[in-house]
Amino acid sequence: MAPAPLKLSATQARVALGETFRLALDALRAHKLRSFLTLVGVILAVTTLVSVMSVINGLNLYISDKVANLGANVFVVDRSGIITNYDEWIKSRKRPILTLDDYEFLSQNLRLASQVGAEEDANSDVRAGKNLDENVTISGVTPNYASIRDFEVANGRFLTDADEDHRAQICFIGPDVAKKVLGDLDPIGKEIRAGSEQYQVVGVAKARGSVFGQSQDNFVLLPLGTYRKAWHTQQDSVDMFVQARDADFFEASEDEVRALLRARRHVSYDDPDNFAIIAPSSIMGFWNKLTGNIFAIAVSLTSIFFVVGGIVIMNIMLASVTERTREIGLRKSLGARRRHIIMQFLVESSFLAAVGGIIGIAVAVAIAALVRATTPIPITTPLNAVLISIFLATSVGLFFGIFPAVRASRLEPIEALRAEA
Repeated sequence: MAPAPLKLSATQARVALGETFRLALDALRAHKLRSFLTLVGVILAVTTLVSVMSVINGLNLYISDKVANLGANVFVVDRSGIITNYDEWIKSRKRPILTLDDYEFLSQNLRLASQVGAEEDANSDVRAGKNLDENVTISGVTPNYASIRDFEVANGRFLTDADEDHRAQICFIGPDVAKKVLGDLDPIGKEIRAGSEQYQVVGVAKARGSVFGQSQDNFVLLPLGTYRKAWHTQQDSVDMFVQARDADFFEASEDEVRALLRARRHVSYDDPDNFAIIAPSSIMGFWNKLTGNIFAIAVSLTSIFFVVGGIVIMNIMLASVTERTREIGLRKSLGARRRHIIMQFLVESSFLAAVGGIIGIAVAVAIAALVRATTPIPITTPLNAVLISIFLATSVGLFFGIFPAVRASRLEPIEALRAEA
């Protein structure tokens, strides 16, 4: 016999809650403009939060794919590392350069790496006849550079061991150089001038696109020996690309490189490395630190908007209590309890704030779509941003609706009816 009262109680609660929602919705419909103006703070807060989370999520994907993607299981060993301020740059300039001997030493002694490549680079104008391409990256690379860095050949071939052994005057160029300097001509076999040297084109790379508007296809690759013959100076340091056997050996391979180079360069136990290892995780770590600061600023703005929006909601709800004093008195005289009045106003304030959150999400999604359509950044709105925003907006409505709800519930029925008589 016990389930009947429970079923009746649940039905009553459901009916009471549905009636409360209906009354709240009627109250909001009765004052559309006031309700919208009340929501401005919440809309701004949610729009800011969701927009920033969407942009950061898209930028993380973009950086991971375009910048931190050094190749499959690849990390870089260079002189400077990631420089974030002037003092770090000064310290890096005092480090000894990495030499070709260091590269050969690692190539011969690494056991956990599948291959090691080397690179040196400079910038120069490139010409062919009257055509000119300015500020082109001229790099000297080892023959295994293409496989390490995942370069794809669109036309011709890449550099070979024979090219390196003979220091051949040949080059492998990016599609931007081919288009700007050679135009519609078949580039294979044509000669281009970089600096004071002539090089024969043996291959063209498949387009890699741009990163933040900076083209990744404006380059000329030379055999490393050919490059050092014409471009190398005593101050130039060799950058090395180390490819671990697989992902399981990645960190161990880093440790092996660090141990070998410290021993070779006579770095004492207590001294820091006088070289740098750049892995995808270190690039993403630096990026996450940067975006973390941006997100902190966004959270500060969002908090201000939420507080302002909450205060406005509270004031509007207080005004609503005053306007609806007779209604409250009538409901209480007909048997409504304090909890029913409190629930009505809390549902109304939280529903109001939730509507503002939904509008804010819609605006943020529209902004994300606009940015995605006009930039190469793959901006997407993460589900957790939507859920967090709805939760925060509803919570603000509940919190700032407590005082008006309690005030409404404390009205005496007789006095409330008399107040508007």
